[in-house]
Amino acid sequence: GSVGRVGRLSTGRFTDTPHSAGPPPPSLPSTIRDVDAPPLFRERFILSGYRPVGLSWRCYLLSLFQIHNETVNVWSHLLAAVFVVMRFMVFIGPEGQGFSVDVASLPLVLYVFSASHSEEAHYSVFFLDYVGMAVYQYGCALALFLYSSDIDWSQSMLGQVFLPAAALLAWFSCTTGCYAKLRFRRPYPLHRKLCQVVPLGVAYLLDISPVADRLLTHRWTSNPALPLHFLQVTLFLSSAFFFSFPIPESFSPGRYDILGHSHQLFHILLSVCTLVQQEALFEDFLWRRPALLRRFGEERLLLACLSFPCLTLCCTMTALFMRRRAQAQLMKEQR
Repeated sequence: GSVGRVGRLSTGRFTDTPHSAGPPPPSLPSTIRDVDAPPLFRERFILSGYRPVGLSWRCYLLSLFQIHNETVNVWSHLLAAVFVVMRFMVFIGPEGQGFSVDVASLPLVLYVFSASHSEEAHYSVFFLDYVGMAVYQYGCALALFLYSSDIDWSQSMLGQVFLPAAALLAWFSCTTGCYAKLRFRRPYPLHRKLCQVVPLGVAYLLDISPVADRLLTHRWTSNPALPLHFLQVTLFLSSAFFFSFPIPESFSPGRYDILGHSHQLFHILLSVCTLVQQEALFEDFLWRRPALLRRFGEERLLLACLSFPCLTLCCTMTALFMRRRAQAQLMKEQR
């Protein structure tokens, strides 16, 4: 997920301009360099473009239109979220294959909700980004299990424990991500990255297993969803590479602060991956929906859908606890 690259407010106040009607609009403070940012919010090889801390929600919202080292990150997700919702509205519209919200289609609605979450809240509420990652992770697992798995796989030992294991790993990924951000400081040790990458990697291997089984056992021309699934796997692995390695900024620190650093490439590739995965799930939904109730039963489908808000609540509570710890730690460092 994205890092809150913000720093300490240099002026402490906004500068107001005279206005004859109503309160004057705030002017956003300039971005600052890494040396002026608290260590908690710095990123390796990113030397400038950090935003000050201590700003209001309104200011962080206005910073959407400011050039800083997170501008491309947030806009890639915001635009992808808009496209996800618009594509879903077309899918369920008058020409949308007769879509209606029922038990069989509820997991697809939950998936679209998880895929269209906005990361802007992260810039004011530090660890909630990891909640979004975990929610999206489990939303994918839920949809892939119900719409994209074969009967033989879903009845296997792995298929029987898939959803509880996916929920546990989603929560664990959220927890370890928050812990890594709270615990480690520059220069970052290797186990900081391992805390972030290993739980996400294990969770992804589990979540993608229904699709991997189909890709390995079926001809890709047998179903239009299979080439899309292969493409989204490729995009995800590419995004994971840029999440794990600071390329290209490590070769030229400071050159890619605003445009082109690895975290931007990670966000862009992950956003495109989400759009491709949505198309694949639409194909699988149309194919599997008529037999879904017979295959899983109404009670099991409802239980699976209820697990989604439960997971969201657990991750949110974990992130809020970590946020309090981070705030206390920042106050201690600033004394």
